[in-house]
Amino acid sequence: MVFGRGSRRVRALDDVSLDVADGEFVCLLGRSGCGKSTLLALTAGLDQPTAGTIDCGGRRIGVMFQDSGLFPWLTVRGNLELALRLSAVPRKQWRDRVADLLSMVNLPDAGDRRPHELSGGMRQRVALARTLAQDTEVLLMDEPFAALDAITRDAMHDEIERIAHERSLTVMFVTHNVREAARLGDRVIVMQPGPGRIGAEVRIDLARPRRMDDPDIAIRARHLHDLLDLQSAGATRTAA
Repeated sequence: MVFGRGSRRVRALDDVSLDVADGEFVCLLGRSGCGKSTLLALTAGLDQPTAGTIDCGGRRIGVMFQDSGLFPWLTVRGNLELALRLSAVPRKQWRDRVADLLSMVNLPDAGDRRPHELSGGMRQRVALARTLAQDTEVLLMDEPFAALDAITRDAMHDEIERIAHERSLTVMFVTHNVREAARLGDRVIVMQPGPGRIGAEVRIDLARPRRMDDPDIAIRARHLHDLLDLQSAGATRTAA
């Protein structure tokens, strides 16, 4: 993926090849500027690659960002109903579908509240419900919990792990947090910057559910951190 022209050309991604299995939870891990969000945007169809192809096999894709992006003038129910309307869900099904979605994200009584009345974690739960309202099969998440406090973030990790399992979701999750990657991923793709490439792939063979304070998570997080340092050092030497 190349942005700009002439002397302003920036090669954001180069020679990236990645297969993701149905039902797999893949974390894209890397420092700022390594192209992980660009790769996610290309997968979502928000941009087109300069060269190469992306094939999602016709699966329904949903995207969740760091900001919840909820419409402040709508209630929680209104935000979810808008997603259902855009997905051509018959109006007579909206009430039950909204109730199911709010129950799924543990906010059964929040339907009449507006976004400013919710905590950051609650807004992200609603954003997740809105994304899944479209019968999403592939969930793309761009650092959705980065702005949350540690306790809320841990709770959201539990939620997304549970929901991904219950709905057999395929998830691509962008993060720069090594513990988060080790906590959530079946596989972690370590991105190398300048331009963005896949530097390493690490499979996290740990039973679920997982806890952030598990010693095995800490061990794998340390390994991922070491890999990040190696990739960054390699990129610096190449640039020099």
